[in-house]
Amino acid sequence: MNQPQGSGAERRRFHRFSFEGTVRLYSGTAMWETKLVDISLKGALTTRPADWSGKLNAMHRIELRLGDGLKISMGASSAHATADSIGFRWEKIDLDSFTQLKRLIELNLGDPERLNAELSALG
Repeated sequence: MNQPQGSGAERRRFHRFSFEGTVRLYSGTAMWETKLVDISLKGALTTRPADWSGKLNAMHRIELRLGDGLKISMGASSAHATADSIGFRWEKIDLDSFTQLKRLIELNLGDPERLNAELSALG
């Protein structure tokens, strides 16, 4: 898909993939259930819960529950929010969750070279 020049998507180093799944967002004092919009090796986009009271750049724990019982858990900061969505940037992820996320991305990229490039970009 071509993006207009100067768009945020053009600057992305990580492919995003749409997935259906539920998300639990945890702050220090609250929990919200919402839906996953898309995911990448560096972050995720969720629908915004109606009562979300989080702040930008605040840390959250996120549990993604995808089909077949797959669960990915990580620490993430809220990078941007609109009336309809919240974008999160991964900050901390355990080895099991990272392995699951990497496999999910690998299956959807279908290109081992591109996966290696994205893994290298993670640093």
